[in-house]
Amino acid sequence: MTAQCLQLDMGNSSAKWRLKGGAEIIARGEFRHSAPETMEALLAQPADPAQIWIASVSSEATEDAVRRRLQQRWPQAKLWFARSEARSGDLVNSYAQPLRMGVDRWLVMLGARYRQPSRLCVVDAGSALTIDLVDAGGRHEGGYIIPGPSLMERALLLDTDRVRFAEEAVYDLAPGTSTAEAVRHGIALAQASAVRVAMELAGEPQPRLYLCGGGAETLQRLLGGVGEWISDLVFEGLEAMAALQGRQTGGE
Repeated sequence: MTAQCLQLDMGNSSAKWRLKGGAEIIARGEFRHSAPETMEALLAQPADPAQIWIASVSSEATEDAVRRRLQQRWPQAKLWFARSEARSGDLVNSYAQPLRMGVDRWLVMLGARYRQPSRLCVVDAGSALTIDLVDAGGRHEGGYIIPGPSLMERALLLDTDRVRFAEEAVYDLAPGTSTAEAVRHGIALAQASAVRVAMELAGEPQPRLYLCGGGAETLQRLLGGVGEWISDLVFEGLEAMAALQGRQTGGE
């Protein structure tokens, strides 16, 4: 029987998971931290994972709650939380305190580095928009953290009494002709422009652009289709780090 590995990507408000048997993805899903019942679809899986690997930027309380439920369901599984490191393979962290970097940023850089060991720009479009540059030798050149679309919209609505709208508006770059369009299109302009300016400032040789995260498909459209969109880049980085540490899905 092929050994199984359960992998989780835990964000601030929700978590994505996938169950693998060898190289095959058997099942995948998502649950919300604010609604524990949404985790039942994962816990109900007829699975027997030997390993549970977790990438988390959630609070310690959320991590503890998820850990308890997973260990109750699969007490035999070896559970590991990935953390940012000073160095993973030839990827070198620029932070003086590497653990202060969100592990999601570290893993998407590592995943991209394993795909293409050249100069990279990795953009993760989630609750926050993160942009990170890696040179050809694997050194992290630095990055940017920008509020994502939902955070931008929430901040605008909280602090401006007269900016209110009920109608839906898609993210687009054309000037808006209603308050809803002006807000959403302004946010789209800010997000796309941030990536474009970061790429311009990166200079030569131009980095290869990778996009991931829940908003990556929309962002790629706003950028005119440039870049490579990889939906599971956090998971790819998680697997790369596990391999570097000698972790195997089948046991030690």
